[in-house]
Amino acid sequence: MLRFSTNISMMFREYSLLDRFQVAKDHGFGAIEIQFPYELTPEELFAAKQNAEVEITVINISAGDLSRGGPGIASVPGREDEFKAAVEEAYTYAEKLKPLNINVLAGCPPMDLFEREQCLDVLASNLNYAAVNLEETGATILTEAINTDDRPGFLLDSTSAAIEIIKRAGSKNLAIQYDIYHMQIMEEDLIKTMRNNLNRIGHIQFADTPDRHEPGTGEIDFPHLFGAIDKMGWGGWLAAEYVPSHHTENSLEWMPKPAI
Repeated sequence: MLRFSTNISMMFREYSLLDRFQVAKDHGFGAIEIQFPYELTPEELFAAKQNAEVEITVINISAGDLSRGGPGIASVPGREDEFKAAVEEAYTYAEKLKPLNINVLAGCPPMDLFEREQCLDVLASNLNYAAVNLEETGATILTEAINTDDRPGFLLDSTSAAIEIIKRAGSKNLAIQYDIYHMQIMEEDLIKTMRNNLNRIGHIQFADTPDRHEPGTGEIDFPHLFGAIDKMGWGGWLAAEYVPSHHTENSLEWMPKPAI
């Protein structure tokens, strides 16, 4: 049976971040993920997690200026020390919060300044550094491909690119964060891609396309897709990571109803 988590950085924004833990649990989510938890202390977040009795599936390592339109830090030559500092910060949070996974956003390195292979080498080295230095937290280190319509110039834009960078990094503690929304835009045949690479996928996220809203608002047949993922034997969490088209609590019609 599939298990659903929610990204509370994008959903339940009608509430404070700390209140979202309990609200998510009250609406049937057994786990949550937070993109960047660093505005609050590990102790505050831990208390909210414990009170709501939820798991944390994912936090991101800080991506520097990526959210402000910059290139980020994970694949930009010369920003390696910033990345190491971000790993140290993530370690402090992961040690307390015990997330199942920690995600590294590759970013959008400026190709007018650097060669693509140079940036891939930096990213591979940084992923290996994160995998080694965060291993004792118990978290798997993830990286993901993102569509280049939303993020022009994003270094990883396909499942094959994510697989190749993980191979280049060389650590066993690395996996793909497979985002259904992004890959529906960039690739064909989501089900075949996931089935063929299931052993490389550490986490799955979803939203409908083209507007990144909840299932049922776009072009993806989610009942069929969820059924196929279940048949594959996926044992991890499936994370709702969408922008609700209206109030979050009114965007949950897609959730399977518990058996009576």
